[in-house]
Amino acid sequence: MGMAGGDPPLPFPCSFLAFLLLLLLLGGGRCLEEAPNLGRRRPPSPDGGLCARLIRPLGYPCTEHTVQTTDGFLLTVQHIPHGKGILNAGPGRPVFLQHGLFQGGDTWFLNSVEESLGFILADQGFDVWVGNVRGTRWSLGHTSLSENKRAFWDWSWQDLAENDLRDMINYVYSITNSKVFFVGHSQGTIMGLAALTIPDIAEMIEAAALLCPISYLDHISAPLVLRAVKMHLDQVLLTMGIHQLNFRSDVGVQVLDSLCDGHMDCANFLSSITGQNCCFNGSRVDYYLEYEPHPSSVKNINHLFQMIRKGTFAKYDYGLWGNLKHYGYVHPPAYDLASIPDSLPLWMAYGGNDALADVTDVKRVIKALRSDPELVYLDAYGHIDFIYSMHAKADVYDKMIKFFSSWGHWSPEFGIKVMVELDMHGLDGCMGGSICPRMYVWRHK
Repeated sequence: MGMAGGDPPLPFPCSFLAFLLLLLLLGGGRCLEEAPNLGRRRPPSPDGGLCARLIRPLGYPCTEHTVQTTDGFLLTVQHIPHGKGILNAGPGRPVFLQHGLFQGGDTWFLNSVEESLGFILADQGFDVWVGNVRGTRWSLGHTSLSENKRAFWDWSWQDLAENDLRDMINYVYSITNSKVFFVGHSQGTIMGLAALTIPDIAEMIEAAALLCPISYLDHISAPLVLRAVKMHLDQVLLTMGIHQLNFRSDVGVQVLDSLCDGHMDCANFLSSITGQNCCFNGSRVDYYLEYEPHPSSVKNINHLFQMIRKGTFAKYDYGLWGNLKHYGYVHPPAYDLASIPDSLPLWMAYGGNDALADVTDVKRVIKALRSDPELVYLDAYGHIDFIYSMHAKADVYDKMIKFFSSWGHWSPEFGIKVMVELDMHGLDGCMGGSICPRMYVWRHK
């Protein structure tokens, strides 16, 4: 029986532990015991959408779009065409942001405007598109299935890469008539790397930036994650008939208790998941809990744990007979990183304190590629720093934007400047108060 229905409030400290386990492929840092009243937090209703709740109130234009996948899921994609205070902006280069495990598109906007990547890219003149995979609170629709049905949760990151990401990228590509810059974090990089091995998806990507790139997990060192793998928690949940993993449910809280109580030093709970963070803003945990964690499927966790147990980057393992049925092979096919075009520009940022995207595994990813990606290594950074660090703009995002600008042959700052000057010139040249046509020019390097 899957977990369904509304999201009850979490009793503290279990709500805090839920946020921490959301970082299973997401975070790292210090214990934040001072965060108050977390148990009273309920997630926002998806009614009204992410634009209305997080983005438009801060002065940014934002619209909600629905993308139907080939297997019937209805995904919500947010569009922020330009930054705050940019009037009559011309089209910037499209960039697509893909969140990680137990996250939604909100993760790119939960820090301040000056610190959140989604806002920073919009203010730099990019045409920002934000993905939300199936099962998140922003993408709980389906053409025929209810979220209360087992079949609704019958998917793993393989489906997120081959269906959700493909269809969302294709939507943006079709709307903008332009190749798309891709940014992924954690599970978003698993999806991205798998998708880029598929030629028709790779052809739609201008360049890809991967934060904490993961395609191998066999050197993962996070004690709590390793304990969950050793307990075969994923297989236990599937055997119990639990197909949705929602840490705001009673079952989700019990799962956390079974992992921590009597077995882990909860004073160091966060670092036991992902390693020590250098720059995570602990004062905002209460605010993060208003939006995260999002649900995921147990099958997805099972697929991730298969990667840890086997040291492979492969499709979901259904067992001998199931693999023969689904793939025609005894073993699930591997994703071949060498099939990613060497002409596709890649940029990767990773950290020395990341207990999930381990440096050894990242180097294995780099070695498997035919191209030489541009690399940013930050020795003090943990897994979550790349999203929530107070210093990520200078440490990470400015370098990413420089990379995109060089490979996209486009300068966002100059593009905005030219657009404004031409618009003002048009106004000055109008006769008799008539409305002048506008012209927008983006300079190419």
